[in-house]
Amino acid sequence: MRVLVSGASGLIGGALVAALPAAGHACVRLVRHTPRGPGELAWDPAAGSLDRAGLEGVDAVVHLAGEPIAGGRWTAARRERIESSRVRSTALLASALAGLARPPAVMLCASAMGFYGDRGDEFLTEASPPGRGFLGEVAARWEAAAAPAAGAGIRVVHSRFGLVLAAAGGALHEMLPIFRAGLGGPFGNGRQWCSWVTLADTVRALVFAIGTDALRGPFNVVAPEPVRNAEFARALGRVLRRPALLPAPAFALRLVLGRGAADELLLASQRISPVALHAAGFHFADGELEPALRATLATA
Repeated sequence: MRVLVSGASGLIGGALVAALPAAGHACVRLVRHTPRGPGELAWDPAAGSLDRAGLEGVDAVVHLAGEPIAGGRWTAARRERIESSRVRSTALLASALAGLARPPAVMLCASAMGFYGDRGDEFLTEASPPGRGFLGEVAARWEAAAAPAAGAGIRVVHSRFGLVLAAAGGALHEMLPIFRAGLGGPFGNGRQWCSWVTLADTVRALVFAIGTDALRGPFNVVAPEPVRNAEFARALGRVLRRPALLPAPAFALRLVLGRGAADELLLASQRISPVALHAAGFHFADGELEPALRATLATA
């Protein structure tokens, strides 16, 4: 298959692009610069421009582009960029694909576990309604923006990513210096549920979704066994052979990141199950946290 990928320079996108040839797929990247060859296609979501003619002949689309949600306070300008980079780009791409003479068979769009909001101990599946908060609202609009593609008969799938574990990027990468210094610990009271997944399983799930007609609509990309944040901290400490006993108080996290980002990114509780992936026959290679952390950090 010829697979078009947006966000190919990101953590997940880069790993997916590297994995697609081994799965028998050719990859075309959506890029914001002038294309350097037939493996790239130009677009500018902010300006609403896209090389629609270049989309002809694409068999599948994996849309991962979006402004990072971590890494600072959510100012009004930052919130606007986070939302528009997701909703506007998805609407642009979905509409363009719907207008093709031969639309692709599948459009796989990124989403996030932030869709569910802060839900305490509630057991969450793909059938659970969206939660309150900025990320829940953004994710709901983000997923809805793909409606033109679904209306054109394209199989639309929304991958709601959990905390993706990778040594080279993402949240775990940011935690490592603190934990390696023996200064790590839980966020807040540590009782919030953390739904995690390794980068390797994330990529395997995306490739699986491309070729699995039974997957439609949302599917949770999380390992089968979520853990509480305190257990995540203890497991990371054991893997690094460092103490992990120093909690980061909620007030301190809110002081640094602002209440919105701290509450929704670090203190929210999301106990999520990958029901749709299990029903479709997907098997997680990394199902337990501590072995998954060891494997992830083996070459770090």
